[in-house]
Amino acid sequence: MTPTVRLAEQLISRASVTPADKGCMDILVDRLKPLGFQCEFIDSGPEDFRVRNLWALRIPEGASERDTATLVFAGHTDVVPTGPVDQWTSPPFVPTHRDGRLWGRGASDMKTSLAAMVVATEQFLADSPKAPLGLAFLLTSDEEGPARDGTVIVCDRLRARGQRLDWCIVGEPTSVERTGDMIKNGRRGTMSGRLTVKGIQGHIAYPHLADNPIHRLAPALAELVAVEWDRGNDFFPPTTWQVSNIHGGTGASNVIPGTVVVDFNFRFSTESTPEGLQQRLQAVLERHGLTFDLQWTLGGLPFLTRPGTLVAAVQAAIRAETGVETQLSTTGGTSDGRFIARICPEVIELGPTNATIHKIDENVPLSDIEPLTAIYRRVLENLDAELRT
Repeated sequence: MTPTVRLAEQLISRASVTPADKGCMDILVDRLKPLGFQCEFIDSGPEDFRVRNLWALRIPEGASERDTATLVFAGHTDVVPTGPVDQWTSPPFVPTHRDGRLWGRGASDMKTSLAAMVVATEQFLADSPKAPLGLAFLLTSDEEGPARDGTVIVCDRLRARGQRLDWCIVGEPTSVERTGDMIKNGRRGTMSGRLTVKGIQGHIAYPHLADNPIHRLAPALAELVAVEWDRGNDFFPPTTWQVSNIHGGTGASNVIPGTVVVDFNFRFSTESTPEGLQQRLQAVLERHGLTFDLQWTLGGLPFLTRPGTLVAAVQAAIRAETGVETQLSTTGGTSDGRFIARICPEVIELGPTNATIHKIDENVPLSDIEPLTAIYRRVLENLDAELRT
């Protein structure tokens, strides 16, 4: 069994359902401290939802933080709930080998990545103990949850300190068929809204004495569905707008409702801004003469890392270790990369295959684990070589 698999199994065996860390970070700190990392726990959140965060930094001996180019490995130790345990083929927190795969909650999202990052760092420093590259780990137990007390808190603190960050790899499971075939060099922004359209409740047999907000909303809703918000660009697909919930009525079949509530979400590219999308949506509602209230929640801005030093280092590492020409992508949901991108100019996501994330019987191919470790190590070597030129 390889060092990465052994470490991944240690982490999977901890039932670290959001926001619990269950000692995962302690396991990792025990590996990082002997390498010269200064480890700082930054806990946050209320007592009933306490989040553990770790900032671990290693600066080459004799160097200063401000003068050292630093790569950050970022990720999360928390996992989503298991769902019905009796539907799992093997217990979710008992790492199991079967059919050439490693099974367990977090195997793909994202404890294998964390293990590969740590082992790759150990291997790199064993070969290059005096490398000029600064290294850091930014870990949280609040990525699968509300994400209010996790990476964003650490990033705010690092910004206040003036911490220098040059490159970041987030260990999200980005691959499709095999490790390295896709990386994320950005993510779309997310913004949710709750629209309450007001009418007048009344008896359904006397519609002239009431005002049905569902009927009033329908033409505006049809128009919003048909809007082209933008056309995207070379890196992002077009912005989308989707309704997730509609609530209206009292439950009685003879009552015209007084309000209807619509929950919706924008996933938006860098071609649009939150303010612009809000204004355009509100203009449609006003044009249809609706009486309404709107509440907005901005979940995250889009970020983009254009091809440059980090993307080139990652592409070359994947090519050297697997022979695969990786695909750049900005599809999928949000990640903590959106917070890190505020303080780090180049952020990408790279991890194992994602076909089973959040599912019953989550797993990752054993044959993909060592290539992932090798890719991470090769990225460090490539960036180190860049700094020495």
